Amino acid sequence: MSEIERQISLFLEELKRENVSGHTVRCYASDLSQFMEYFSPPGDEPPGIRELDRLALREWLGELYRRKLKAVSMRRKVAALRSFFRFLIRQGLADVNVARLIRTPKAPKLLPRVMTAEQANMLLDQIAAGKLERPHPARDLAIFETLYGCGLRIGELVGLNVADLDLAGRWLLVRGKGKKERQVPYGSKAAGALERYLTERPARPEETAVFLNHRGRRLSDRGARGIVKLYATLVGGDPSLHPHSFRHAFATHLLSDGADLRAIQELLGHARLSTTQKYTQVSLTDLMGVYDKAHPKA
Repeated sequence: MSEIERQISLFLEELKRENVSGHTVRCYASDLSQFMEYFSPPGDEPPGIRELDRLALREWLGELYRRKLKAVSMRRKVAALRSFFRFLIRQGLADVNVARLIRTPKAPKLLPRVMTAEQANMLLDQIAAGKLERPHPARDLAIFETLYGCGLRIGELVGLNVADLDLAGRWLLVRGKGKKERQVPYGSKAAGALERYLTERPARPEETAVFLNHRGRRLSDRGARGIVKLYATLVGGDPSLHPHSFRHAFATHLLSDGADLRAIQELLGHARLSTTQKYTQVSLTDLMGVYDKAHPKA
């Protein structure tokens, strides 16, 4: 194993220790692996760390443009590289974060497509009705009710422990990005689904996780994504739905019904209000649609 490959392995191990989401770790591992493949074709040795200068990185970025990757994908790959070089600087193996010297491709500002409240409730009602024969229907329903009822990220959902549930007060202790903790309330539908699931939760004695897989261990974020995809496709008829769709719906529906933007920011665990404000743009888009259809002078 070359030195740079060893450092990539150490970097990924550090991300895991820092409780970075499994999805992010997998994406960074894939991005850095592809980066190394570009610079070390078959039969060639990987370059040394200090050989990766600005010109080399611009050449690599040019290859991404040539392959017509989407701007969002290129931005993530550059972010992975910048994070890796920060790690190298901390290890004393690099003096400059050369990945910060290349320009990040601009991503188009696309508004998320959001289900209506009627669509969300219809999907959850169909799941509750047992439209699919599944081994753990109570768990699956609790996953959907918690995603939509609390606006959690998928990593936050699978990271929940039984001790994080206040069943009497209907509060969740949620660990978000950067290990930041916040408390999130949940309503009667989520409460009912969670309580039913907990009565049949097949846990091993030492397992603390709320949501478990078929082996009685903590459900992974990949496993939870697969469950959402399965129901979205076979029950909802919309394979484009993913866990974050319910987070978008949670925020947009709260805003549409008059919730304060600052309160929504706290519930979502956003560090910046500007991140939350994209939901006002979604609501305004919906409002313009209603205006165009209904106003006689539109």
